[in-house]
Amino acid sequence: MTPAVPPAPVDGAGRVLARVVFPTDGDLDVLPLYVDGQQVPVAVQDGETVLPVPYDQNPDQVIGRRSYRLEHGERASFATYFNAFPAGYWRRWSTLRTVSLRVQTSGEGTLIVYRSSARGTVARVAARPLKDRTDTVVPLGLAEFGDGGWYWFDLVAGRGELVLDTAEWCAGEPETGAVPVREGTVTIGITTFNRPAYCAALLHQLGVADELRDVVDEVVIVDQGSARVREDAAFPRAADSLGERLRVLVQGNLGGSGGFARAMLETLDVGRSDHVLLLDDDVVCEPEGIARAATFADFARTPTVVGGHMFSMYQRSVLHAFAERVAPWQFRWTPSASTEHDHDLSQSNLRSTPWLHRRATADYNGWWMCLIPTVVLREVGLSLPVFIKWDDAEFGLRAAAAGFPTVSLPGAAVWHVPWTDKDDSVDWQAYFHARNRFVAALLHSPFEHGGRMVRESLAIQLKHLMAMQYSAAHLREQALVDVLAGPDRLHATLSTQLQEVRAAHATFDDSRVAADVSEFAAVRPAKPRKREPRTAKPTSHAAVLLTAAVGLARQLTPVPAGSVDRPERELPAADAGWWSLSRLDSALVSTTDGTGVSWHRRDRARALAAARRAAQVHQQLLREWPRLAAEYRAALPDLVGVDAWRKTLDLPLPDDEDTA
Repeated sequence: MTPAVPPAPVDGAGRVLARVVFPTDGDLDVLPLYVDGQQVPVAVQDGETVLPVPYDQNPDQVIGRRSYRLEHGERASFATYFNAFPAGYWRRWSTLRTVSLRVQTSGEGTLIVYRSSARGTVARVAARPLKDRTDTVVPLGLAEFGDGGWYWFDLVAGRGELVLDTAEWCAGEPETGAVPVREGTVTIGITTFNRPAYCAALLHQLGVADELRDVVDEVVIVDQGSARVREDAAFPRAADSLGERLRVLVQGNLGGSGGFARAMLETLDVGRSDHVLLLDDDVVCEPEGIARAATFADFARTPTVVGGHMFSMYQRSVLHAFAERVAPWQFRWTPSASTEHDHDLSQSNLRSTPWLHRRATADYNGWWMCLIPTVVLREVGLSLPVFIKWDDAEFGLRAAAAGFPTVSLPGAAVWHVPWTDKDDSVDWQAYFHARNRFVAALLHSPFEHGGRMVRESLAIQLKHLMAMQYSAAHLREQALVDVLAGPDRLHATLSTQLQEVRAAHATFDDSRVAADVSEFAAVRPAKPRKREPRTAKPTSHAAVLLTAAVGLARQLTPVPAGSVDRPERELPAADAGWWSLSRLDSALVSTTDGTGVSWHRRDRARALAAARRAAQVHQQLLREWPRLAAEYRAALPDLVGVDAWRKTLDLPLPDDEDTA
């Protein structure tokens, strides 16, 4: 395909950075993310104070994707996640010195503009009277937003109805000497595996979004499942909405890293788009956020990875993941400094949440929504071939090492099933959690022996054994053995590793999940006790050590015959931590998502043998860390290179194409 000729660069002045938008489906759960209503008294009229009509969130006031109506005496604030302007992020990473707010209204009222500091303190910036049909432009500087802060505006209706027709935040003056920008375009890459209905719904949402018509060149679906998206009843409508902008590719299941690597490679091969934007197949997106991410990348001082936040699919006003980093000493995912997971914006909005005003720095962004400039791909390579887990974090660290930052941009987000409703560290995915974390650490840890992570990994292994989670312990052990085998296996086993892992996992009793407890033996009657068994997690360091010592000591004792035949207790997932399971010989344990239950039974011989092997493999890993780190780092360019991925994906190399 012949690459399209890119548009000429421009200075960007006046370009729309973010549109004020509203949900049009009447969903009250998400409305607080777009508009915040409050009561205010109306000015004295004819000697009497006129009280406002009681106000609450009302979807009927949303009269269009970009329009909102206020009745006499009502006030609406747009100090909200999707409609306030995150000035601190534009100040830090873009080439702009100023922006402007453009508002078009019909009716009488007042426009009030506010700003916040990084501490969350609020200052009034400007007020403008509104009468009849008014086009208002408010120029705004960015100099005071070095550490964070937002702009937003409120509308107050006067004597009659006031309608917000449109509002948008626009580019102002660029920095002196700033390189001209051009309106870059995007290829959206979606990896899907047996979620055809979700994927078709997402495609239709993208196809009908007006704000994406000039932004999205193509949507590339990499279908790796047996239930094809093309076969879903909703696919024809979705395909019609996208037209020639949709391309569906079918390949074997190579996990998220294999699917997204294919989307990256296709974007580079076509050579048309400036960015590839990765999306999970089971998300609900806010299309305006995609447009904002692309625009932010255009104005960035240096090529920048721009990520979106994650809201909970179940509690849609809950901001599940904001900005994330990798703690270097433990080499673990963690929220960025001064941020929180699972913040409910319907209970504590932007104005009343100080930490949201401080600009957050991210090491990486999850690939539920992440925009990557093609220039970054050409410089640092494609995804690491690790199937699932840690591919996004490793890419962010790799990009940063090459000088390309990651920004998790407020106002760009998707709704996704939160990971708190599942615990994939104890199912077959435990293998990928462990192996890929160590591979990423060998590539990027700044410490000679990986900091604390080897010791911490051994502790995790012992916790699994004390909790009778022998399947997870086995998979983690195998993961470390494979890490020690070196980087050459990553591409070679990408298409077969899942089957091997699942087969190994299925051989353990604790991996069998039944829909109901009645499928297992009944819990044997417990002896009367003066106190209820403790299930609370130990909080102090001393309590953790004491609980661990008691649990480890129990592993040395013989298992009572009765515990082999019948479970001692039935534990809900919330109480089934290592600290409680280590006190038992047998238990029925609910899954985290509540859909099933498994039977955990202590096996003394298995636990002791696994503990010995765990000590040996961790000792070897610690001893050989410097050598392994050098080996993995030397192999990285080939692991993430285009040619290696073409071979794994069974695609022709450029020379093969030329000679064909």
